Amino acid sequence: MTKGINHVIRNATLGSAATLITGALAAGLLLAPSASAAPAGRDNGGAEAIGVQIAAARAARAGIDWKDCPADWGFEKPIQCGWVKVPLDYTKPFGKTIELAVDRAVSTGTKEERQGALVYNPGGPGGSGMRFPRRITTKSPLWVNASKAYDFVGFDPRGVGHSAPISCIDPQEFVKAPKADPVPSNEADKRAQRKLAAEYADGCKERSGEMLPHMTTPNTARDLDVIRAALGEQKLNYLGVSYGTYLGGVYATLFPTHVRRMIVDSVVNPATDNIWYQANLEQDAAFQMRWNDWQDWVAKNDAVFHLGDTRAKVEAKYQELRGKAKANPLGGVVGPAELIGFFQGAPYYDSSWVPVAQAFSAWAAGDEKPLIEAIAPDMSDTKGNAASENSNAVYTAVECADAKWPTSWAKWDRDNTELHKKYPFLTWSNAWMNLPCATWKSKQSTPIEVGAKRGIAPVLIVQSERDAATPYQGAVELHRRLAGSRLITEQNAGSHGVTSLVNPCVNTRVDAYLLTGKVDAQDVKCGPHATPVPPAPAAAKSLVEAPAAALPQHEELPAVVR
Repeated sequence: MTKGINHVIRNATLGSAATLITGALAAGLLLAPSASAAPAGRDNGGAEAIGVQIAAARAARAGIDWKDCPADWGFEKPIQCGWVKVPLDYTKPFGKTIELAVDRAVSTGTKEERQGALVYNPGGPGGSGMRFPRRITTKSPLWVNASKAYDFVGFDPRGVGHSAPISCIDPQEFVKAPKADPVPSNEADKRAQRKLAAEYADGCKERSGEMLPHMTTPNTARDLDVIRAALGEQKLNYLGVSYGTYLGGVYATLFPTHVRRMIVDSVVNPATDNIWYQANLEQDAAFQMRWNDWQDWVAKNDAVFHLGDTRAKVEAKYQELRGKAKANPLGGVVGPAELIGFFQGAPYYDSSWVPVAQAFSAWAAGDEKPLIEAIAPDMSDTKGNAASENSNAVYTAVECADAKWPTSWAKWDRDNTELHKKYPFLTWSNAWMNLPCATWKSKQSTPIEVGAKRGIAPVLIVQSERDAATPYQGAVELHRRLAGSRLITEQNAGSHGVTSLVNPCVNTRVDAYLLTGKVDAQDVKCGPHATPVPPAPAAAKSLVEAPAAALPQHEELPAVVR
């Protein structure tokens, strides 16, 4: 993933690694793994509907052979790991199969308290959920109550990590820096980026062609139902964040009667015309809004950061940094593309506000070392670089396979040129990252019509108003499409991944839902979580002089729709 950051974050430009999260079943009623643990569902996929029923019944009989995790996976005891076999192509359930890596930490409560397994997806597409069980083993305060009732189960979705991983480019080449400035100065710059995008699409086909037609969200939802059956669960308990909300929405559509508890946090707009080209355009406006929020906060704390006492001054200082890095990349490796990969952490997560501002402040004070150490790729970290490249490959493969993208460069150019005028922070880097979908060499599907009007348990939707990666309208739209769902809105806030934040108004309702299945009689509006507090000026000065390794690190943040 990223140096010093444990979550997947948007790559600054193509090929760039950013350097920087029905009622309760009593325990005695849970079925042992068997065909009866795989009830028939309403998969809208035709032949796939039969295929997933066959695969789920097979998985229910086989169960999961839980063992200590392989040492090089990095998961300490008592976390256990295993495998679930799924068809590569659900229209051919007796054809080629792939194995999905899963892990778990068992519930901490009594037999009477246990309610089954809670399965997690952190987003992406391309994020691994395998760290989720550590919320039990590390006694994460927000999850202590839920951990008494549930085994926490993570998995690598198809194509990710240990689950038949795909690749589109040599990982060392992928992380090499500096990349070209994503903001084009002329038509030649655009032609160069278009060439890179086409080459990347070709690389995906060459390196992972067999997997590409099957790297869709509906197939991952089918995989999720097979995992449910392998766990011996009649119904699914699920927590999905960011892209994981779209995965959850698709699952609820295909298998509405299989949902027991479902929380979706920071929601992708599931409207078919939003998947995925329009979704990325809407992100550009939302990122600019949240970038402005961060700059306002930095300006308010000018006594600490000395970057300007107005948003305009902070932006001017950022443009100064960007210009100097373009002319002479910091440390020879940090140019504008790498900078945006780092700075976009602030619009994503409030927990990035302080460390990003500190590294920026250090540069302004004459010390570029913290920025270089935080951003520069580590070419010796071949394992981490492979994970970063794999994550980007899955992101591209899923979004390109889920929907038909515009093939006209004139449309891409027109749309992004107009957007850049008002929302310059992310627009062009976002465009280049997604442009391989314009020349994709594999099947592109029609997005599923997400929605469930009957037969589904209440779904809990959690969303902040000013989220950059998944704008607020997405939560409203999914809420409209899922009968009986409830929406919790965190007002005047914008951090991505609300359930990972301390906000009692949200936390108590998440716990109550997981433990009892109850939701409020109507939608709820919560106040914001606490705004980040910068260190005192003296402490800030000492951190400016410290290496980047001394800056606060992220932990257990969701991956994101990048």
